[in-house]
Amino acid sequence: MTAAEPSTTVVVVTWRGAAHVTACLDALAAQSRPHRTLVVDNASDDGTAALLAAHPSKPEVLRLRRNTGYAGAMAAALNKVDTPLMAWLNDDAAPAAEWLANCEDTLAKAPLAAAVSARLTLADGTVQSTGVRLTADGHGADLPEPTGEVFGFCGGAAVLNVEALRSVGGVPASYFCYYEDTDTAWRLRLAGWDVVSADAEVTHRHGASTRPGSVQFHRWNERNRLLTLLRCAPRAVALRQLLKFAALTLVLSLRGKPEAPNFRPNLRYRVLGEVAARLPRTLLERRAIGRRAALGRGAVWDAWAGN
Repeated sequence: MTAAEPSTTVVVVTWRGAAHVTACLDALAAQSRPHRTLVVDNASDDGTAALLAAHPSKPEVLRLRRNTGYAGAMAAALNKVDTPLMAWLNDDAAPAAEWLANCEDTLAKAPLAAAVSARLTLADGTVQSTGVRLTADGHGADLPEPTGEVFGFCGGAAVLNVEALRSVGGVPASYFCYYEDTDTAWRLRLAGWDVVSADAEVTHRHGASTRPGSVQFHRWNERNRLLTLLRCAPRAVALRQLLKFAALTLVLSLRGKPEAPNFRPNLRYRVLGEVAARLPRTLLERRAIGRRAALGRGAVWDAWAGN
């Protein structure tokens, strides 16, 4: 690719990002590798639109009529991408100058890889993620130490092969927020692709747009984990985890209201209701994922769950 033909479209999703999106765009403007920048504005009402219009890098902006969350915005952006690669980048993330070059080069050296996860570091120097592992109960959990090949990528800063992403069904827009990265990585692995990590540094103001630990966070997190299991995991695993979630919800409702939001019965009943309402569609999606798969669900689960 020449300088006039970048390999990657960097997609930045923002919602009320006036306090931090400028730092993200400044860091992108300083990248050593040419790229296209597409900012998806989730109907911000805090002056973000004016900041985007005034930024000297002149990013392309896709402004949505409503807040569709990170997943919905990435799905909308995928329709606009015309480069071979697509980067996912949080608006509260500031990549180092060699971030994109390192990610692109890592993918070039791993022809079977469809995604590469960067190294996200918090402002205090703590490593947040070098990729995602799959726990024994089907959670996607950040890996703080690099391991080369990883189960999945962290959606806060990653680069994906666009053709591979589209071939496995794209981004699960209805998730709104959280687990869209784990679900996508899982589908890529079922299709026979690898996911790797790169020594590509990104400073991340984790939770600048959302509030990790809040009721909404746990609602999206718990719901989308169960939906991902129903879509991607072996049938027995998905049913076991769903029944376990329901049984624990019943026990908690008999014990009274706990302090932790994810153990509050009302939130968990809402999660179960949302999963039940989406079940017919989710089972159709599961069937489609199975038709596209090159590997068995059991083989992927056995290779990665709990490892």
